[in-house]
Amino acid sequence: QVQLVESGGGLVQAGGSLRLSCAASGSIFRISVMGWYRQAPGKQRELVARISSDDSTNYDDSVKGRFTISRDNPKNTVYLQMNSLKPEDTAVYYCSIFLRGSSAWGNYWGQGTQVTVSS
Repeated sequence: QVQLVESGGGLVQAGGSLRLSCAASGSIFRISVMGWYRQAPGKQRELVARISSDDSTNYDDSVKGRFTISRDNPKNTVYLQMNSLKPEDTAVYYCSIFLRGSSAWGNYWGQGTQVTVSS
């Protein structure tokens, strides 16, 4: 079994910062892509940022220059540093990790953490 546990969400004023963490545990043999998605009320889930096993990164245009994704491979953890937050960043943030567990490759999701940015 594989579990993803997120932490770091909360309420912050516009212009503030938050750091999200997502740690994977269980029968993990290899991790490939790690990413963060978000879903605002009434909207579809969207990709925020992702990082590959070679540390190459991709960002949604709306967060470029403000958010930074990173990973700690020995800890099976992915982070999202969010700076200069805006009210439109308010959403539930989900981590997603593509990994090989005990039997096969699969995509796993965290439980979601609420980020609320007040104006």
